[in-house]
Amino acid sequence: MTELSGRLEGRVHVYPVRVYFENTDAAGIVYHSNYLNFAERARTEMMRLMDFAHARMWEGGRAFAVRHCVVDFRRSAVLDDLLEIRSRLVGVGGATVEIDQSFERPADGLHIARLYLRLASITRDGRPARLPAELRDKIRTFISD
Repeated sequence: MTELSGRLEGRVHVYPVRVYFENTDAAGIVYHSNYLNFAERARTEMMRLMDFAHARMWEGGRAFAVRHCVVDFRRSAVLDDLLEIRSRLVGVGGATVEIDQSFERPADGLHIARLYLRLASITRDGRPARLPAELRDKIRTFISD
């Protein structure tokens, strides 16, 4: 894998992201919905490093949909900040995956935001579907305490 995919530190995936003008609002801070975009990229790259890219799931007729999302904004990220998104798999069910993602600014150790998500495995027509056993087993090996 390339540096673009981030890195694994034990059971935590670390994904760097830089804040550009396109990510900010009129006040010069990261617009709130962009945190969801950043988090999506981090989750996608984490799956890729687990050797289970989203394209592979789609080929098998499955995809992930966000079922539940809680975001806690603690501080504002601003233009040119270098952030790290730290993603941890915290739970897996028959058709769901739970992920905890935190946004940190390594330059000063500031905790910017935190997301908790529950993803649902769905078929191409949007119906709930069990996770592929191979993926569920891989996720279990990455679940952090």
